[in-house]
Amino acid sequence: MIFLVPKWLGSKSAVPPEEFLAAIGEAAKIGRWDDPDRVQIAALKLPDPAKSFYNTCSELHTEDTTGQKFKSVFRERFKDVHIDQYHFRRLQMARQD
Repeated sequence: MIFLVPKWLGSKSAVPPEEFLAAIGEAAKIGRWDDPDRVQIAALKLPDPAKSFYNTCSELHTEDTTGQKFKSVFRERFKDVHIDQYHFRRLQMARQD
């Protein structure tokens, strides 16, 4: 089931973290992964720069790290800082060549 989870780059051009986290959740249901497995597999699917963040984030390397904690930390770190108007303006300015 691990093949169902795409790698997530953590860059601005990557898919939103919610899509990555949702893929982990869905694969975990199908594979009946427990919480530590979910966190471990998510970590395996992180190339740089997201992997660098994971490796240096001490709160994700404790015995009581849960899948929910992992999601919470990643949502906070990789949240979109642009307001809706920014995205709307970019959509309006988009051109098809």
